[in-house]
Amino acid sequence: MAEYKSPLETLQASAEAVFAKLSNLENLKTLLDKVPADKIPDDKKAMFDSISITPDSITVPGGPVGALTFRLTKKVEPTLIALSGEGSPVPLSLAMHINPLTDSSCNAQVVIDIEIPAMLKPMISGPIQKMADQFGEVLRAIPFA
Repeated sequence: MAEYKSPLETLQASAEAVFAKLSNLENLKTLLDKVPADKIPDDKKAMFDSISITPDSITVPGGPVGALTFRLTKKVEPTLIALSGEGSPVPLSLAMHINPLTDSSCNAQVVIDIEIPAMLKPMISGPIQKMADQFGEVLRAIPFA
């Protein structure tokens, strides 16, 4: 498995608040609904509108490979939220590690584990690392209060 990590982000919210917000995936739907339409590229609007969210899963259209579902597989309050990919051509998981700092701040980091054939690794490592970095950016933008 190859591992890709987002930068460690310091969030101005308690670990409990971050965990509470992100451990119920339906809360992400509220966040997606608040994304301004002008911030979504025209060529991504259909995909964005096709995202399906339940309390324990997120399904995104995957183009030629079909839809990809991330299912909540493990929660350890308030330090870990883990999801596993279903429908992926390779084993894939995503975990968010939350480390309490103070009563009103914490660090968070997203880790993507994916089983990539050695021959493909040079081609897709960059985009997967970029995706991990973007998860970190999204964490900073979420209002946890």
